[in-house]
Amino acid sequence: MILGVRTVLPNGAPTEADLVAAARAGDTSAVGLLFARYRPALLAVATSLLGHVPDAEDAVQEAGLTALLRIGTLRDPDAVGPWLKEVVRNACRRRLRTPATDVLDDQVAAGLPSSEPDPADLLDAHAGRDWLWAALGELPSEQRTAFVLRYLGGLPAYRDIAVTLGVPVGTVRSRLSAARARMAGALLATAEAAHDDVAVLTRERRREAARELAEADRGDTRSMLADRCSPAVESTWASGLTTIGPSYMRQAMARDVADGVRHRLADVVAGHDLELWEIELVNPPEDPDHCPPGALWVLRLEGDQVHRTHLFHRPRPAAPEPALL
Repeated sequence: MILGVRTVLPNGAPTEADLVAAARAGDTSAVGLLFARYRPALLAVATSLLGHVPDAEDAVQEAGLTALLRIGTLRDPDAVGPWLKEVVRNACRRRLRTPATDVLDDQVAAGLPSSEPDPADLLDAHAGRDWLWAALGELPSEQRTAFVLRYLGGLPAYRDIAVTLGVPVGTVRSRLSAARARMAGALLATAEAAHDDVAVLTRERRREAARELAEADRGDTRSMLADRCSPAVESTWASGLTTIGPSYMRQAMARDVADGVRHRLADVVAGHDLELWEIELVNPPEDPDHCPPGALWVLRLEGDQVHRTHLFHRPRPAAPEPALL
């Protein structure tokens, strides 16, 4: 059970202005609903900047937590979309280690957050601090300590946290990644509890995706998005190739299936005009490098039809770095 949700949202799907107002009043579920509605677009932004790597999901998770902690700084409710996207861009910039030279639209610049939450006033200023501490209490001790040091303790640099805790930087990175995932999951659970239309849509699309991938693995690739794909769908592949129409998509999948590759659905993020399928690619034992270990498939919709798709491959893991002594 998620704690700290104080306001009951009205029946039906609330507007974004309603959600921003409720979030400012301390309703954590309102932040969860906003995050759920924008999560497909946020993940698409992060993936376009970072590629399909764990850092992209980390950036989105961090955006959800920043939204929870800084929603009170947003003065214009109509700017919530650009606000959240800029949070993701800032997180991506940090991972790319580029200077924080933000060029923002004048209309939303005053409401956008800084690149990091201000650790000096987060707990005192944010009405959702009870939720935050309740969710933190569900983390393992080592993850909770790393999370508090980074977001609430004034140590944003991984190396500083590593020195403080006496562990390798890679250990800090993995602990923070796991902590962000659990915290963001708890935040999204508030959207599920509020029964928003996006949460319902995500569950429905996840079931459909699982069914279609299972049918493809049984050899029936003709069913892939058969009822939803535009005849003129434009697909951009990881190689940079662009194709028109669904036939290449189905032929490529059929070839992989014939070669022994199987598809395991890891996650689906769904919005009304954007959908993302995260897929694990299971290679046959005799050809373990046939496909990358996973893919992110971005589907862009117009109405009920898929008009554009983008495929990002998850890179094969690099050799582990030696532990710091």
